[in-house]
Amino acid sequence: MGQDKAAPWWQGAVIYQLYPRSFRDSNGDGIGDLRGILEGLDHVASLGVDAVWLCPVYASPGADLGYDVADHMAVAAEYGTLQDLDALIAACHGRGLRVLLDLIVGHTSEAHPWFLESRAGREGPLAGRYVWADPKADGSPPNNWLSVFGGPAWRWEPARRQFALHHFLPQQPALNLADPATMDAMAEVMRFWLARGADGFRVDALDFVAHDPLLRSNPAAGLRETPAKLFGMQQHLHDMMGEATDAVLARLRAEADAFPNRALLGEFSSQPGAFQRIARATGPGRLHMAYTLAPLRVGFGVAAARGLIEAAAHPEGWPCWSFSNHDVVRTASRWAPEGGPDPRTTRMLLALLLTLRGSVSLYQGEELGLTQVDIPSHAIRDRAGRDGSRTPIPWRHDAPHGGFTTGTPWLPVPDPHRGLAVDRQEADVASPLRFTRAMLALRRANPALRRGALEPLELAAPLVGFDRVTEAARLRCVFNLSGEAAPIPATLAAPAIPGAPVPGIGESLAAWSAAMGQAG
Repeated sequence: MGQDKAAPWWQGAVIYQLYPRSFRDSNGDGIGDLRGILEGLDHVASLGVDAVWLCPVYASPGADLGYDVADHMAVAAEYGTLQDLDALIAACHGRGLRVLLDLIVGHTSEAHPWFLESRAGREGPLAGRYVWADPKADGSPPNNWLSVFGGPAWRWEPARRQFALHHFLPQQPALNLADPATMDAMAEVMRFWLARGADGFRVDALDFVAHDPLLRSNPAAGLRETPAKLFGMQQHLHDMMGEATDAVLARLRAEADAFPNRALLGEFSSQPGAFQRIARATGPGRLHMAYTLAPLRVGFGVAAARGLIEAAAHPEGWPCWSFSNHDVVRTASRWAPEGGPDPRTTRMLLALLLTLRGSVSLYQGEELGLTQVDIPSHAIRDRAGRDGSRTPIPWRHDAPHGGFTTGTPWLPVPDPHRGLAVDRQEADVASPLRFTRAMLALRRANPALRRGALEPLELAAPLVGFDRVTEAARLRCVFNLSGEAAPIPATLAAPAIPGAPVPGIGESLAAWSAAMGQAG
C-alpha cells in the first residue's frame, strides 16, 4: 500500500518542527543557523517526514527569541541571509520535503517600523495598526486583561498618551487585524514568502488575533487556589477568541489559495473548547489543519488517552496532533511514569501520536527521545522558563557539546543527551530514532493511518485503542498504558489470540499493529 496521490499533500502529513537556534551551528558562534540546518537536513529527510515547520528566523531583537518580529521580510543575521533561506527551501524541495514558515500575525516587536510610527501619535497611515486604548478616568488601564506571561496586558505609551495591548511580553504589541490596512500588510508578507517557494505557514497564537471591540473586562475564574500563572485566574471571554477570528482565517486562506498546493497550519491555545475551535477553524474556506496546546497542559493516563482518541474520531475539520514543542516540557519527561523517563513509554507515546487521525507535528529531538533539561539559573535565556525543551540537538556522543557547535552553545548540552546522540542511535536497532523511522514507514505504507476514519474501541484500563478504517482496509491499534503485560480481550477480532497479552507500554506495537492491519 502507498500514498493516495489524489489527496492533498498536507492531509495526514508528518511535519518536523525545526527550532533553528538549537538544531545545528555551522559557524561556531554557539547558535544554530540556516547553514547548520542544511548540514543536518539529510537526518530530517531520513525520518520519512513530509514537511518541515521552520520556527522564526526573521529579524528580531530576540525578546521572545524570534517571536518578536522587527522585519517580516528579512532574516536575522545570527541565522544567516535571505539567500541562505532560499537555499534551504530549495534543498528541502530537492529531498521531497515541503516547507512551512512561521507566521506571527497577531503581534510584532516594539522595534518594528510599524510600531515606531504608530506609537508616535494618533494621526497618520499607521495610527490604527496596533490596538490602542485610552486610560480610565483614574489613569488605570482600560480593563483587567492579563498577559499570558504575567501582569497587565497593557503598557502605557507617553508619546501617544494611550495604552498598547500586548498578550505576551510588553515588547510584543498586538496588531489590530480589524484594520483592513493591517490585514493587507500581513497578506503582503504571506505573498512575499509564498512567491519565494514557501509551501505555507504555521500560524502562531490564533486565539489572540481578535478580541471584544468593547474591551470589556474578563470575569474571575473563581479558582480555589492561586495558579502559577495569573493568566489562569480569569475566564477569557473578552480578551481572546473574538468573533472576528473567522474573518482573519478566511483572509489567510484566500492568500494561500492564490498559490497552488499551499497549506496553513494553525496554533490554538489550551482554553476550553479547543477541539471545537479546531473543527470550526479548519472548515471550508479557513485553515487546512490546526493543533491545540490543550493536550500538552495536562497529565497523561487512560482518561487523557481516551480523550485524545474521542477528539480524533470526530470527522469535522482536520486536526494536527502535537505532543511536544518549543513552549512546553518535553513529552519524554512530562508524560513519564512515576519512576522517571522510560524508553518504552516514549515509544508508546510516539506510536499513539503517529496513529491518530489527522496530521502530525513532530518536534526536533522527539525522534531521539530527548528529555527535559534542568537549566542552571546562570544559563537561562528565556524569561518564560521554556529553555529546558529548547536545548541543542546532540549529533555525536564523543564530541564536545554533542557535536552541535565548535564554540560555546547558547544553551548547555547535558551529558545524558550525549548518550542519545544521533550517531549512537543510528547504530542501535532498538533506539528511539530507529523506532521513529519504523513507525513513519508504517504510516506511509498504510493509507488508513494517513487519512482513514478513526473508530474508538471499548477497552478496559490499562488498554486503549481504535481502528483506522478506509474502504479497503482496517488497521487496529491497541496501547497498553501500564508497565505490565495485559491480556487482549476476547471481544477483539482475529487474528489476535483471545487472552494473548499486549506487551507493556508499547513494546512491539508497530509489529502488532501491522499484523492487525494485514487482517483488515
